[in-house]
Amino acid sequence: MSRLLFGFHAVQARLRSAPDSVEELYAEQERRDARMADLLEAAHRAGVRVFRVNRQRLDGLTGRAAHQGVVARLGDAPDLARHWEDLLDDGTEPILLLVLDGVQDPHNLGACLRLADAFGVHGVVVPKDRSARLTAVVSKVASGAAESVPLFPVTNLARALREMQDREVAVLGAHEEGAEEIYDMEIEGPVAWVLGAEGQGLRRLTRETCDRLVRIPMAGTVASLNVATAAAVCLFETRRQRVAQSRM
Repeated sequence: MSRLLFGFHAVQARLRSAPDSVEELYAEQERRDARMADLLEAAHRAGVRVFRVNRQRLDGLTGRAAHQGVVARLGDAPDLARHWEDLLDDGTEPILLLVLDGVQDPHNLGACLRLADAFGVHGVVVPKDRSARLTAVVSKVASGAAESVPLFPVTNLARALREMQDREVAVLGAHEEGAEEIYDMEIEGPVAWVLGAEGQGLRRLTRETCDRLVRIPMAGTVASLNVATAAAVCLFETRRQRVAQSRM
């Protein structure tokens, strides 16, 4: 089943990572700048059919989204891992997962995928229900990360967390009432960070399933961070500690 991808970063990333999955490319005929020339050259090298069309055609394809003058029609998705357990035997370093509990805003999901790529997350796990899906908007916000970080929808999130625990993955929930502060704890071994949607936070069953609840200390007057910002703090601290441990 085909889907659309738009925006320079997202389309360029797909042309790099899985050019065979790009069936055709629609490019705004009025744009003849260097950025467009580079993209068209990449499409030519990949053997992708290119159609120069007017902006109205692109607006119609995307529902007037911010497409930046480029839209790709995709076929099969790249061959990423099909289940988070497939990542356990990677062997390069302990697995790092990001679990999003009820994040329904596509912009937040896209931002979290982009952060996941930046901080070396091996996969993002989301519930099949009450979660944003992988759409063209998500891919555009992710700026190419949706093409490199596997997204794993699961039927039962609490059961998936218990399966992670059975595989010796530490399940850490970010919660404002957590007993530990993130900067006081040692983060070692395989880890899954669990974050909830802004406002609702982690659901009760999700909180109860986590091994530890961890809070991000707040020095100002706001009570909480949005999910993408909280994810950045948790993933940065995990990566910082892993790098420091590897240098010892």
